[in-house]
Amino acid sequence: MDKDKIVAALDIGTTKICAIVGRMNQHGRLEILGMGKCQSEGVTRGLITNIEKTTHGIVKAIEDAEAQSGVDIKVVNVGIAGQYIKSSTHKGSIMRDNPQDMISVEDVERLTNDMYKLVMPPGVQIIHVMPQDYIVDNESEVKDPVGMVGSRLEADFHVIAARTDAVSNIIRSVHKANLEIENIVLEPIASSMAVLMPEEKEAGVVLVDIGGGTTDIAMFYEGIIRHTAVIPFGGSIVTNDIKTGCMLLPQDAEKLKIKFGYAMAAQAQNNQIVSIPGLKNRPPKEISVKNLAFIIEARMEEIIDIVFSEIVSSRFIDKMSQGVVLTGGGAQLNALKDLFEMRTGLECRLGYPTEHLGKSKLEAMKNPMFSTAIGLVMAGFKSVDDRENHYNVVRHNVIKPPPVFGRQEAPKEVKTHAADLISNLFKKTKEFLYDDIKSNDY
Repeated sequence: MDKDKIVAALDIGTTKICAIVGRMNQHGRLEILGMGKCQSEGVTRGLITNIEKTTHGIVKAIEDAEAQSGVDIKVVNVGIAGQYIKSSTHKGSIMRDNPQDMISVEDVERLTNDMYKLVMPPGVQIIHVMPQDYIVDNESEVKDPVGMVGSRLEADFHVIAARTDAVSNIIRSVHKANLEIENIVLEPIASSMAVLMPEEKEAGVVLVDIGGGTTDIAMFYEGIIRHTAVIPFGGSIVTNDIKTGCMLLPQDAEKLKIKFGYAMAAQAQNNQIVSIPGLKNRPPKEISVKNLAFIIEARMEEIIDIVFSEIVSSRFIDKMSQGVVLTGGGAQLNALKDLFEMRTGLECRLGYPTEHLGKSKLEAMKNPMFSTAIGLVMAGFKSVDDRENHYNVVRHNVIKPPPVFGRQEAPKEVKTHAADLISNLFKKTKEFLYDDIKSNDY
């Protein structure tokens, strides 16, 4: 890992556009150098619907991040999410030319790259191919096949695809802001890098990232991603319900949700009333916190039930021993953790993007709403799959294997010693044969 490397990330969300610049310190912790944030006006449920407005927001966020960090940003990691994201599981295999040789990183890469050639429906392209378990000949459930011997290499792959036009709109918006894209990363994968601990991924955990326009899901078991999904409902639809039910302006509904909202009506006070100033000399509107909680609870129950159905359909629900980790701006609703536990029966905790953060002057970055953006910066330094991180080290020859005679050149003194041994052995063998011939009458 290059300690001088600086990575910039761009989170284009439904409610906000966020740019973050960071680097790794000497302790391997992420140091945030600068951040820029502005309101997002050209995105609906993760889908860019107005390129001009989105580009304007990107430029504003990047300028603020540059001013704060002193870094000239030219290349960014970009997140992708939305209802146009689809995931599926496919099996791939290759036959090896030399089955007696050990399986190499190149063999694994060849198998993975072949999966990008899968035939997708028209207008759909693959953005991620993530290996799960491997099979070497008849040996199944192999986590890492490198170093094994076999003629046939197979694997189950988690393939994530997106609509081509949606990906193109992201690329065009970023390019119009005079930026280049290094990687496009699925947002729940990015968020998982910021808030999940390795032990949780190993034991089995569900990440639920509740954003403004979407709720993203990523499931891990044995350190490997097992399932992803994007649900086209998030905090914005809750705000819209409050706006309609209480007959408020959108900005008032959002403020009311953030400051007084409860995900469980049972935990809201019965006699608490909030007064909303009226417009044009009209009298203020009084809103019952209890009634507000009923509106929020009804929508959040719907979202939670959809999330739970995704968890069940993954067939890994029995493996999720660490339960659910909630993150994202929408996860900060009062009593949401309790509602999640009641509706799913799974343990929950609120995930903060502090697992890999070092000391920073930007305390605001510890808010769950920045989990995706921080994860996108992390994606510039490491892969979500630890096997891939190891393969990257091998690829760049950072770790050199010890000399193996017959494959590498042996040291000169070793070659000389070996030659002397062979010469002496040949002389002794010749003398022995000569004496044996003399002692026999031929």
